[in-house]
Amino acid sequence: MGNIPAKFLAKMQNLLQGEYDSFMSSYDAPRVYGLRLNPLKIDADQWKSISPMGDTVRPVPWSKEGYYYQEEGRPGKHPHYHAGLYYIQEPSAMLPVELLDVRPGHRVLDLCAAPGGKSTQIAGKLMGQGFLVSNDNAGERTKALAKNIELSGVRNAAVFNEEPSALVPSFRAWFDRILVDAPCSGEGMFRKDEGMAAGWEKHSVERCTVMQRDILEDAAAMLAPGGLLVYSTCTFSPEENESQIAEFLIRHPEFAVEEAHPPGAVSQGRPEWIDAASARELGEVAAASLEGTVRLWPHLLEGEGHYAAVLRKMEVTDAGGTRLAVRHEVSEDSTPSAAVKHKKDVKRSEDPKLIRGGKPAVRDDDPISAWQKFSADELELEHGCGAEAVHFGSIVYVPSVQLPSLDRLRVVRPGWYVGETKKGRFVPSQALAMGLKRSEAKRSISWGSDSEEIQRYLKGETLFVRLEDLAIAESASAKGYVLVCVDGYPLGWGKYVDGMLKNELSTGWRQLYNG
Repeated sequence: MGNIPAKFLAKMQNLLQGEYDSFMSSYDAPRVYGLRLNPLKIDADQWKSISPMGDTVRPVPWSKEGYYYQEEGRPGKHPHYHAGLYYIQEPSAMLPVELLDVRPGHRVLDLCAAPGGKSTQIAGKLMGQGFLVSNDNAGERTKALAKNIELSGVRNAAVFNEEPSALVPSFRAWFDRILVDAPCSGEGMFRKDEGMAAGWEKHSVERCTVMQRDILEDAAAMLAPGGLLVYSTCTFSPEENESQIAEFLIRHPEFAVEEAHPPGAVSQGRPEWIDAASARELGEVAAASLEGTVRLWPHLLEGEGHYAAVLRKMEVTDAGGTRLAVRHEVSEDSTPSAAVKHKKDVKRSEDPKLIRGGKPAVRDDDPISAWQKFSADELELEHGCGAEAVHFGSIVYVPSVQLPSLDRLRVVRPGWYVGETKKGRFVPSQALAMGLKRSEAKRSISWGSDSEEIQRYLKGETLFVRLEDLAIAESASAKGYVLVCVDGYPLGWGKYVDGMLKNELSTGWRQLYNG
């Protein structure tokens, strides 16, 4: 690579000393490629039994669901990708969520979430219990974020488009786990994306450290006592890594580094790289604890450059000591809040699924009743027809927990987007299809991944099918919505009438397939 900034190279030579030549050789080494299985839909044994890639992948040491694949495998072109069975993700990027120790029932915030790789990983750890809030401050990027969450079949998530500071009043001390995958100078991605190297000086280390500091302040306010905060970057810069954490600990003595020892050739943090003034103010013990943070070096393992720190929030007692106080677990029986309001000066988007201002509209036709009827007629959901659903205009969502007041927040999705009413009829969404299991639809059909029918369906074509090929519940007629599946895993909707399966795959998702 000839476009690596000379200033960056000089800095790395000073930091790495004898390791510098080995580090530089990594730029000539071939890239590695990774995918992460989606436990909401499939496990490793099931996937390997149906995937042509099953015998060629290798496990990523620090991620239970992560695998290295060969570039020629092209998993993004396979129908299993469009069924949300896996997410294509750089292997090193899988580590921060593994360190977050997410468990079913937790409330989790992914504060800088787009395009959604780490959010979908978090959702897989929650296994449908608890709640995920995925936020990104860039409006355009939240479209990809929402689509990836929907593709993965996540039911218990909300998507926001806000500055972190705007979330604090509603979510103060609300989360058990927070991930800050911070915007950074991107030094660890130079091999993967040469554009990052070209823009390194524009996205300067100095600018990034200011943004990171502010984001960490907001994250600290939203974490409940006893909770974990994982801070991660894809840069080598000590100013954005160990020094950023050192300064945070000086400002927040209620936090402490929780030592991390992930499997694989993961290196320890480098406390000697923080400046002398910060080291003195932090104190010898706390400064030394930075060695418990982790670095991923591309010359030492199969992956790009990353850094991560695990921070535990303590609660100070009256006696001046510390104790852990974990927030109560999420109640799955809680009723969601319908009081979602937004900035009155923001106009509604052309995308009907984006919420942009005002209270839920009152209409002559009742979207909630339409959803409940559709659910009763077309689905076999374990928890009934979704009486807890909320609507905004004709759009219906099903939040899974009681949310705090979202007054004046920009909400992209307040919960599972299940569909909308059109001319008094309920039209199910692509997100609903992706969040279902085949057994939860009263009508379904499934073809193999190498079948002509699957290829034609993903291109948006109408199909002719035999009635005996449909799986139909005893309580349902043949005519109606059909959940179309590949190898038993949902891809989208079709509509069956007299031997014809009208293609109901969302237009945007067809474009995704056609590339």
